[in-house]
Formats: sequence, structure tokens, C-alpha cells
Amino acid sequence: MGKPVTTQGRHGRRDCANWHYRMKDLCDKTGLPRQVIHFYIQQGLLPEGRKTGHNMAYYGDVHLERIQLIKKLQHERFLPLKAIRALLEEKDDHFTPVQRALLAEVRQRLAPALGHEEGPRDTVDAHALLGKANLDREVLGDMVAIGLLAVIVDETGRTLVAKDDAWMIELWGELQAAGFSRQLGFSPKDFVMYEEAIAALFEKETALLAARLAGLPPEKVAEMVGRALPLMNAFLARFHATKARNFFVSL
Repeated sequence: MGKPVTTQGRHGRRDCANWHYRMKDLCDKTGLPRQVIHFYIQQGLLPEGRKTGHNMAYYGDVHLERIQLIKKLQHERFLPLKAIRALLEEKDDHFTPVQRALLAEVRQRLAPALGHEEGPRDTVDAHALLGKANLDREVLGDMVAIGLLAVIVDETGRTLVAKDDAWMIELWGELQAAGFSRQLGFSPKDFVMYEEAIAALFEKETALLAARLAGLPPEKVAEMVGRALPLMNAFLARFHATKARNFFVSL
């Protein structure tokens, strides 16, 4: 390896012997182009490398392992980068260790019902879905950009999405057919307000459940949550319809 690489910072010279990868090495080992790795760094998914010059930086095993984890989460779980970043940042810090352990057990028990069992998810051809829904490729790009969908490209060059996420594309096709077209200014990016609202609601829900159900056995909590989910989904749909009705009635 030659002499250890060192950098000069405000705390003095730092030994970078363990930061032995250049960007080219990361690309070769992960199969990703440098633009994608730089994008991961910009998005906070990877830490910065240790710069040794204006255009030179070195990276360590932490970068290689993190990239491999991101690829695994994308290719097997089809998690969008926004979800991956939240996972890597461990945004469950407001849960106590006991609550986190309970939620982990409940997750395992609910996995089959939620369609998120361990292992790769079934996939479908994204462009075939777009064709059936009479949508252009920009729709898929919008959904990926706002974090609604994750896609991968397989060895044959096909763009794939998780089969149980296909409904998003199909639903947008139905909205477009109803007249909500790009010409009128509508696009899947409008889903952002729903994603943000549901994310905030879900964060409050999980905090409430963890606080109130922490004293129950995991199997009981899983049973209660499994029965409550479709009921609350029905409430949200009907309450949304009620809000729309009341709005038009009050005009």
C-alpha cells in the first residue's frame, strides 16, 4: 500500500492508513459510477471522504460497506433513498430501548400481513406498467425523485419496480385519464403533500402506540395493530370524503 496517507486538519495531521480507497476503487468494487457515489454523499447517505488535495480524496471500509447496504436495500427491499436515509440516520431515537425492542418484534409478526417478509420483493417491468397506464417515462422519474418509488435496472437493462408498489403508477394513470393532466399542471410531484402528511401522522401513531402498548406482549400488540390498520385506513378514506363533502356544502 506504500506510506500511510495523511491529511492536515484543525486537529493536526490524521493517519488515513485505513482510508485506502480512491473513488475509482469504490466504483470498481461496487459497480456504481462516480456520479452516483457523489450523489449519495450529497444526499447524506455517505460521509465525505478525506481530502488530500483539491481533486483527491480517500475513502474507507465504512464507505464500501455503506454503499453495499444501500444497494441491498434498493435491490431487495426497493426502498427509496429518502427511506434509506431515514433508516441510516436511525430516526427512532425518541423510542426507548424497550419500545424499540417491542416494535421490532411486532414488525416481525406483522411482516407477512404487510407483504414485507425477508428476502427480495417480486418485481414488474416499470415501462410495461407505464405503457398499460398510457403514461410517459417522466411520470416514473417524478415518482422516484420525490421518494415514492425505488427502481433498479437488471442485467438485461429492464427498469423494475416492486410489484406491490405498481398500484402507484396504475393510480396515476387513472387520475390522468380523469383529466388531471400535465398540461393542466398536474404531476406525481403533487403527491408530496400527501406523503408529508401521512409521514407526520405515522410518526405520531407509532409514538402513541409505543407509549401506550409497551406493557403488552408483542403478540397481543401485533394482533391489535393488524386489526386496527384496515379500520384506520377506512377512517382516513371516509374522513377525506367527508371533508370534501363539507367543503362543497359550505360554499
